[in-house]
Amino acid sequence: MSERRHLTTEQPNPLSDSIDDFSVREILDLINREDQAVAQKVREALPEIKDTVELTTSALRNGNRVFYLGAGTSGRLGVLDASEMPPTFSVPPSWFTGIIAGGDEALRKSIEGAEDKADAAIEDLTTHGVEAGDVIIGISTSGAAKYVQAALNHGHEIGSKTIYLTCTAKPFYPANVDLIISVDVGPEIITGSTRMKAGTATKMVLNMISTATMIRLGKVYSNLMVDLMAVNEKLVDRGIRIIQDFTNLDIENSRKILVAAKMSVKAALVMVKKDCDLDVAEKLLLDANGFLRDVIN
Repeated sequence: MSERRHLTTEQPNPLSDSIDDFSVREILDLINREDQAVAQKVREALPEIKDTVELTTSALRNGNRVFYLGAGTSGRLGVLDASEMPPTFSVPPSWFTGIIAGGDEALRKSIEGAEDKADAAIEDLTTHGVEAGDVIIGISTSGAAKYVQAALNHGHEIGSKTIYLTCTAKPFYPANVDLIISVDVGPEIITGSTRMKAGTATKMVLNMISTATMIRLGKVYSNLMVDLMAVNEKLVDRGIRIIQDFTNLDIENSRKILVAAKMSVKAALVMVKKDCDLDVAEKLLLDANGFLRDVIN
């Protein structure tokens, strides 16, 4: 285990050397100051994040899928981001899949040793039918999870695109990958507690990858998630407001057009802007590959 001492995720932070003697306000001030540096470290990795978005966008356009894979906090963050895609952007659940070492039980409690099981990673990828052309984003803050390393190597062998997301200068366990996103956030306030700065950095990067991918696939118009299906009260309210803002219809007529569009905000906007029925609106969107701007402009 001493070999890992050089990893920044395992090094003590001199700023928090006496944190157990700090006041509550001093603890919070220090955590806040350290967190402020995370965004800059993410910014330094933007070239690799951009290349990752190009890979995920291309894969989804070609009918392939994106997989997040990790252990512990890394795995939970991947599952979280993947699970938000269908309700936010009305995409099939298969587009983004989060896989965590130890299975769904590991989402709620630690499964000891799951990150060290290389064979389990290959089994999980096989179970999910990962194939050539899919994108595997292996998440490991220190790059010291054999589970992630094995998944990336297996994905590379079968022709998947592979990305290693880590919060150290280089991963402890190297793998054959197309890209490495390195966000070296430095030592944690509590030594080795990568749920903190490293976890924050991971969440930021995954947000960037998935959101930018959805924008590039036409799931956003202006800065609005127009490709949503109004399936609950909150989304119905949001959909009506979007229709109002872009069409100048009143609330009641906005609601009526949303219902006529079978609760599809995007289709409703086309129906109003092009003065057409739902069938025509859907065909116009299909011809434009789903890009609302290309239809109504």
